[in-house]
Amino acid sequence: MTRIRDYVGPYRLSRLIRVGTSCQVWEALKDGGDERYALKMLKPEKATDRGEIGDLRHEFEVGKDLRHPNIIRIYSLETQYQAPFLALELYSALNLKQVLREGPDAIAHVAERIIHQSTHGLHYMHEKGWIHCDVKPDNFLVNDDGDVKVIDFTISQRPKRNWLKFLGIKSKVKGTRTYMSPEQIRGETLDGRSDVYSFACVVFELLAGRPPFTGSSPNELLERHLKSSVPSAIVYNKNVSRDCADLLRRMMSKTRDIRPKSMWEVLQEFRNIQVFNRKPQPPKKKLSELDVGPVTDADQLKQMPQRRLDEEPEE
Repeated sequence: MTRIRDYVGPYRLSRLIRVGTSCQVWEALKDGGDERYALKMLKPEKATDRGEIGDLRHEFEVGKDLRHPNIIRIYSLETQYQAPFLALELYSALNLKQVLREGPDAIAHVAERIIHQSTHGLHYMHEKGWIHCDVKPDNFLVNDDGDVKVIDFTISQRPKRNWLKFLGIKSKVKGTRTYMSPEQIRGETLDGRSDVYSFACVVFELLAGRPPFTGSSPNELLERHLKSSVPSAIVYNKNVSRDCADLLRRMMSKTRDIRPKSMWEVLQEFRNIQVFNRKPQPPKKKLSELDVGPVTDADQLKQMPQRRLDEEPEE
């Protein structure tokens, strides 16, 4: 058996990109070729966990047929080796959460491009019959030019058929608290407008440098999504236009019928407004020059309210 630190199956591991609660993401080179891949691999202590393997299998089922320039490509699921993994398109870019640690000015000059491309990717997912369900800055890879890839389909789901909506069956609540829609928190049937709400939270953070709602505890944070009025992004960034701030507040309406009906409608509305009053200037340092290192478990523990609700703390 080859060592996981060097090889897994035909892939030679070259660089650790990310370490999460259950998975590691490695840059890898496949034997017999020069094309590089990203391997989303279960950590050794999770390698035989049926639930974790099931999550990988689900992500593969969601992503295997998605073909869009703003969606990360999933090539294969491999479970026959010592560590099950997904072979993904390698996109050498930081995620939006990493970039925002430098503050919103680090990325403001390409914010409109990020918004448009992210909306394109999510709209495509919806057209293919999937709701992302975990729209957050961590799940958007962004390069120096503001080009975007949407990633991580672990908890993506199909919209329920009309007749199932009336059964009143609550779903198991999954998601990331900072960005969850009210209906997602309540375990209600979801449609694309839930992603619209979550995406508005992401754009708010992109422009304001902080999420729209925070709380001193996980429950307080969820209560604010359910009951608190939506703040204006202008409070935190005076350069955000009134039209943009108003659109974000409508996208984050507690009542989903008030939100834009689709991500396509969101895209058209953003195209018809200016995000900023004055055009932001590029910073001296490019995104690719930021020294953020790989994302680790320690980083995630600092953001405890943003953990998936269905995950238990590690012993």
